[in-house]
Amino acid sequence: MDRDIHQIDLPKRVIVGSDILSKVPNHITELSLGKKILIVSGYSSTKDYANVVKDYLIDDGLECWVTHVDKASIDEIDRVSSIAREVKAEILIGVGGGKAIDVAKYTALNSGVKFISIPTTPSHDGIASPFASIKGLERPISVKASTPVLVIADVNVISKAPRRNIIAGCGDLIGKFSAVLDWRLAHRLKGEYYGEYAASLALLSAKHIVKYSEMFVARDIPIEAIRVLVEALISSGIAMAIAGSTRPASGSEHLIAHAIDVVANYPALHGEEVGIGSIVALYLHGRNWRKVRHMLSSIGAPTKARDIGIGKEQLVKALTIAHAIRPERYTILGEKGISSEAAEKIIQILELY
Repeated sequence: MDRDIHQIDLPKRVIVGSDILSKVPNHITELSLGKKILIVSGYSSTKDYANVVKDYLIDDGLECWVTHVDKASIDEIDRVSSIAREVKAEILIGVGGGKAIDVAKYTALNSGVKFISIPTTPSHDGIASPFASIKGLERPISVKASTPVLVIADVNVISKAPRRNIIAGCGDLIGKFSAVLDWRLAHRLKGEYYGEYAASLALLSAKHIVKYSEMFVARDIPIEAIRVLVEALISSGIAMAIAGSTRPASGSEHLIAHAIDVVANYPALHGEEVGIGSIVALYLHGRNWRKVRHMLSSIGAPTKARDIGIGKEQLVKALTIAHAIRPERYTILGEKGISSEAAEKIIQILELY
């Protein structure tokens, strides 16, 4: 593609509301998306939601099959791709959390079919983004996938997700503060493309969560808060689609989260790790990390290494290797990273253990 051409692929339709799964066939028909559909879901309660969607589709005269995945891996993608070819699927629907949606959107891109996103948990901003996190690749980073042509976010369904997952979604969004700072830094120091609008949209998502953070303090989070979170997560995904990269939503805080996964084998939810990474990243940027730490703590998000079950030595290791997770992406971590001595001092200052 010509480097001067910036292609933006956005969803054709985004629906956020209550009790809207029954309307999925209507939207598919109105958008003329196809008649042969393969649903990808997880094995937990998302399996039940997948069957509900399947019944609605079949009742409306559409052909539908369901398969389940337990991880977002290359093996699972190969298996789902094989099923999609066998049934001649025109549409792949991801019903569930990160794993199901990531497998569906990545398979859709490779298979050349349309992708529909139906999230059942708000723990990540992959709901509407054209990127997926796939295990088994060379590095634990997000890769290009299909932009959903349709997003159906039923807040009644999503509100039933575990509280921990909901709070993790807030943590993922907080990461946009440092991600945009890193993007600006790369623009100034490395001449990297910087999109002001995409950056502003990502920042708005983070600010939205801070503004309404008190709504997430309650043990039983109100439905209004779920809607706030879902709309912010969708906006963050759209920001990535506009930017054509994960830059507005993923910076040094995500590199730290990925490094934690490398040294401790995925000890926590992604958004929980990003929240801790954000505290470090904002400190390095000289920004108000204390405000973010207080906000995360107030809603019950982890702010210390021990909160996510990793040792101090593991956190030191993660901080020292984070810059190498994605060396082509310049961030506040620099090209040589953080020394062990500096990492230990950061942990002490920020009370991360």
